[in-house]
Amino acid sequence: MNERRTGIITRAQSGFFTVQSEEDSVVCTIRGQLQEIRRDTDLAALGDRVTFLTQADGTGIIEAIAERSRVLSRRAPSGHSRQKPKFRDRSVEQVLVANPDQAVFVFSCTEPDPNMRMLDRCLVTASANQIPALICVNKIDRVGPQETPGLFSIYEHIGYHVVYTSALYGTGITNLRTTLQGKLSVLVGPSGVGKSTLLNKIQPGLRLQVQSVSHSTSKGRHTTVFPQLLRLDGGGWVADTPGLRALDFFDLEPEELDAYFVEIAPLVSECAFSDCSHTHEPNCAVRTAAESGIIHPLRYDSFKRMRLGQEYPEA
Repeated sequence: MNERRTGIITRAQSGFFTVQSEEDSVVCTIRGQLQEIRRDTDLAALGDRVTFLTQADGTGIIEAIAERSRVLSRRAPSGHSRQKPKFRDRSVEQVLVANPDQAVFVFSCTEPDPNMRMLDRCLVTASANQIPALICVNKIDRVGPQETPGLFSIYEHIGYHVVYTSALYGTGITNLRTTLQGKLSVLVGPSGVGKSTLLNKIQPGLRLQVQSVSHSTSKGRHTTVFPQLLRLDGGGWVADTPGLRALDFFDLEPEELDAYFVEIAPLVSECAFSDCSHTHEPNCAVRTAAESGIIHPLRYDSFKRMRLGQEYPEA
């Protein structure tokens, strides 16, 4: 007997979507009429709330997808081109997770070395989508105690919540677990930083596959091959996403960037020109703050590179 239910998409792979309802999980496809609608974003994604109809064989058909409150997304990669992207050169959105309560950006102290400009792009993306951001710094056991905060202290200084962890020794795991409880969280970061290892420590029963960093390239290897939502015993969901090599903005113009750098945004109104790019104009409050050290030079450099379309970091 066909039955109409509601649930949340917990896995997306090759056009099949696992939907968790109150009763159980059902593998679903999308009704053809929905697929015919032209969109500039993924029709269905991890975290979407959907209505589906069960079939006699135990599968389901997604009939409706609820409006998203927010998304963590990027511009969909365009083939295998190595050309540096621009703000307006692609118009298809790839949704990493729909309806997240927070984004946890995971980077490591070393192996692989932290790509701070990629972190800045992640933070801008979260801010533009009104998603609270948390920074998790893993592998603190690989560096000395004095080196642990390192560059990440910049982000604590400007107000971001930073959690320091060692998945190997369990340091900081309790703190990280507490931040995830009762929320739909998404873990995002380069391959090899230890996202899956951290999740295994938070909830050992997950038994996610892990893999070491390549010694030949010093870059991480992909472990998570498809995105999935994992239910946490203490309440809440966490999205384990494949490691990102790049994060390209979707639906964000260069002149909007200053609003999403937390230390730059309050200074914009003090600039002499209303359309100030904060890169070369005279009487620019942002440049003055950068020159005096109020804005950290690495953060200002990240802003300028993004503003001028010169930055496309890989990890």
